[in-house]
Amino acid sequence: MMEQLYHFSAPGRTEISGNHTDHQHGCVLAAAVDMQTEAEVRLNGTHLILIDSEGFAPVTVDLDDLSVHESEKNTTAALVRGVAAAFQARGCKLCGFDAKVRSTVLPGSGLSSSAAFEVLIGRILNGLFFENKLSAIEIAQSGQYAENVYFGKPSGLMDQMASSVGGLVFIDFADPRAPIVEKVDFDFSHCGHTLCIIDSHASHADLTDEYAAIPTEMKQVAAFFGKEVLNDVDEQAFYASLPALRESCGDRAVLRAMHFFEENQRVKFQVRALHNDNFSAFLTYVNDSGRSSWLKLQNVTALGAAKHQEMAFTLALCKKLLNGEGAVRVHGGGFAGTALAFVPNDRFAEFKAGVEQALGEGSCHALKIMD
Repeated sequence: MMEQLYHFSAPGRTEISGNHTDHQHGCVLAAAVDMQTEAEVRLNGTHLILIDSEGFAPVTVDLDDLSVHESEKNTTAALVRGVAAAFQARGCKLCGFDAKVRSTVLPGSGLSSSAAFEVLIGRILNGLFFENKLSAIEIAQSGQYAENVYFGKPSGLMDQMASSVGGLVFIDFADPRAPIVEKVDFDFSHCGHTLCIIDSHASHADLTDEYAAIPTEMKQVAAFFGKEVLNDVDEQAFYASLPALRESCGDRAVLRAMHFFEENQRVKFQVRALHNDNFSAFLTYVNDSGRSSWLKLQNVTALGAAKHQEMAFTLALCKKLLNGEGAVRVHGGGFAGTALAFVPNDRFAEFKAGVEQALGEGSCHALKIMD
């Protein structure tokens, strides 16, 4: 008798708006997309989780030891162990299983392949061992816990939430323990534009310090006012204190805080534009977001990079090809990975050809938002 085979999946996500706002308890607009991480799972009767991911070395996690392993930081094993630990802490009795994993979510693409993987593991544990007791939000929180504590990346909750909840969603993280999640009813397929990502072919490897510096510096500004995150800081008090802030925190931290206040408001404007079916205004906000990320957030080019500025080149190329139409912005964490663009349908073939002539075949991917 063959052992039962179970199937699970989790989508990648695209950040429509809200660049580096989630970790400051701000707002984001994000969506699940038609690139999936999938698993075929069999119970193995042991206390070991065995993950065989296509294109990667196999991973084994012993359920008898779900403590943080410093030697596992920045590894797949850390994510599996962390999600398992989060479920165990909620009272879930875990058993071993074998999982064959394949993914069409491009690694390093800004579509959050890691978050899709975390949500996938969460869905496996929830479905097989916890009678699906955890909500989509709680599964996302388990993934974030694994990424923050076990993997060692101080990310916000947007990536996991978008993958876990699905569809186009507005998320307010003012209370990250109970984020407000609202589905946004807008059909991008009828807006005359193609949503796509453009691969800069820059690696995220060795960029953890660059990413970590963003929430660290934003929190330094918040601490100036006796707060933990910028969402708790009064914006007027912030601008009234600029000279002292520059002296205390430095210009880059102040600029990054400026980005947060503007971007957080911009997300709400974009949602309102979509509710009002004002796609032209929405595109203006997308471009404004990209400009703010480049100028103020400064997550386009890593500090000291001169010869290799792949993301800056990608954005400049896209703007040239769009010629004032559509919109483009840095996507996700930044510094590497992908740009996000809205390209007029009648120009998409020309745009894709221009991108791939400069960046290589397969560098431009059209996306669809999935429920």
